[in-house]
Amino acid sequence: MITIPNAITLARLCAVPLAVWLILKGEMVLAFWLFVAASVSDALDGYIAKRFGAQTAVGAVLDPVADKALLVTVYVTLGLTGRLADWLVILVVFRDVFIVGGVLMLYVLGSPPEIRPLPVSKVNTALQIALAALVLFDNAYGVPALIVVDALVWGVAASTLASGVAYAARWVRGGGAAA
Repeated sequence: MITIPNAITLARLCAVPLAVWLILKGEMVLAFWLFVAASVSDALDGYIAKRFGAQTAVGAVLDPVADKALLVTVYVTLGLTGRLADWLVILVVFRDVFIVGGVLMLYVLGSPPEIRPLPVSKVNTALQIALAALVLFDNAYGVPALIVVDALVWGVAASTLASGVAYAARWVRGGGAAA
């Protein structure tokens, strides 16, 4: 059975290729608004699931997959089009590959982790969303925000590193949280 939160998450996942296509075509106004809608849907599906008791095992896995698919593909596309620094894109992608690899390793070792984000990971995701939205907004509307973008680039870099280290530390201690 598909719940409303899971349907919202699936819609976010389906928005990923459209967002990439819009960015590649230079349709930045539409890309910005699609990204904003997809980002809002992330908060909305979680709220609805918790508020109305519609949390499911499928949603617990699908939601972080949709989040990562959206952010990683938008970051890679913004990097490929010269709108985000390559080093930041590589850092963000590497952290996600590291986390997925760690989760898979724990499964193989017979210690499947609980899929839940650490607080630092939530901060990291919020900063990543803010940076991508601001870069898309700047490209859509020509409103330069270089000081804010620069600050967010360094905030994303720092929180990405901190999040990766926090997951590694938790796995070493045997906590196994991931998202």
